[in-house]
Amino acid sequence: MGPVPREDYRSWGGVVAARHHVLRPDTPDEAARAVQALASPGSEGSALPHGYGRSYGDVALNPGGRLIDCRGLDRLVAFDRDTGLLTCEAGVTLAEILGAVCRPEPGGGGWFLPVSPGTRFVTVGGAIANDVHGKNHHSKGTFGRHVTELELARSDGTRRLCSPTQEPGLFAATIGGLGLTGVILRATIRMRRVEGLALDSEHIRFGSIDEFFDLASESDRDWEYTASWADCLATGASLGRGLFSRARHAPGTGVAPPSREPFVTIPFAPPISLVGRRSVRAFNALYWRKLGPRGRVRRIEGHGPVLYPLDAVGRWNRLYGAAGFHQFQGVIPLRHAREGAAALLREIAREGDGSMLTVVKMLGDIASPGLLSFPMPGVTITLDIPHRREPTSRLLARLEAITVETGGRIYPAKDGAMSADSFRRGYPKLSEFLPHRDPALSSAFARRVGIA
Repeated sequence: MGPVPREDYRSWGGVVAARHHVLRPDTPDEAARAVQALASPGSEGSALPHGYGRSYGDVALNPGGRLIDCRGLDRLVAFDRDTGLLTCEAGVTLAEILGAVCRPEPGGGGWFLPVSPGTRFVTVGGAIANDVHGKNHHSKGTFGRHVTELELARSDGTRRLCSPTQEPGLFAATIGGLGLTGVILRATIRMRRVEGLALDSEHIRFGSIDEFFDLASESDRDWEYTASWADCLATGASLGRGLFSRARHAPGTGVAPPSREPFVTIPFAPPISLVGRRSVRAFNALYWRKLGPRGRVRRIEGHGPVLYPLDAVGRWNRLYGAAGFHQFQGVIPLRHAREGAAALLREIAREGDGSMLTVVKMLGDIASPGLLSFPMPGVTITLDIPHRREPTSRLLARLEAITVETGGRIYPAKDGAMSADSFRRGYPKLSEFLPHRDPALSSAFARRVGIA
């Protein structure tokens, strides 16, 4: 299993692409030996575990070094339908778990993922390393809260079983640890039983950012999943207008997992971006009116359209063309939530480029065990920004400054531009994390923010 030079590993945003020496272990034993070899005499360079490649920036890339591509670790090991404990290898995707475990039982209920991000095409190892969150953060917290145990391979040749009670420091560093503490081989996750696998969903048009906060406050107690799309080009009294979506499991309603095949796939990245100022403005204007004159729609639907709408379009990231795009996601703490959210939206509206996929959501106060976990109580805003070199860099710097100056932070899984100072200010437990770093592992992100 020697490394093979490759050039086709790139960020999901498409901005970062680099040559890597790639190892593809097929078993946990092979993965453990690949990590151990990094510390052997004569070994050169660093390595980084890599999953399904859905990180938007450079956190999952190690230009000039090695990548340990863990997608071959794709076995479901065990599932206990009495306790909901699922053990699997790190390369298993959430889509595979949905297909194998989340099947309707008599009466419509069944087992379901406790937490899922906006795509089901991420590996369990990546979900842990980035401590992903979803539309139910306010009620269920992050993915890492539901991990009961993990096995980690280190470059010193050890294989560590980590849990909240066994090696708790290394466990906390690995959850949200960006792949820098070792290679996750296996993990046990506590699934959760729900009364129905279909979702009772409601979509509501709102006219301003203040109305968003009112809807979020009204919805958090009774609706498990909440998020909104915002028209980031709206200004004045309409600043932050959009569509608020909320959903909860519908008792007694079963639904099969969504198809693993997209409805349509974008075949290639065009030379120029199809996401420009005119198309974004037209899309935002039309999308804001999609609910019709009533501005409110309620229905029972499968979890695919509610939790994973973008998965219906394969390789949708190619729409941004060969230059790619950045995704910015920051969280503003509660004490500055309204003014901070408004400031971010004003900044993107002033720039004029806009974003088709502007998501605004409240994050709850359920703490993660991860030392570098992103969520905090407050409002998070996610923006897709076409890459236009210096103008984009300046815009990202302004968004970063607004976020950090309010006491917030930026999500490393989405980031491609954050400064070392902003990272250190945003993650106060960094000093607790650093002693657990594996010295043989590194990434472009780690070097950029000064923790390699």
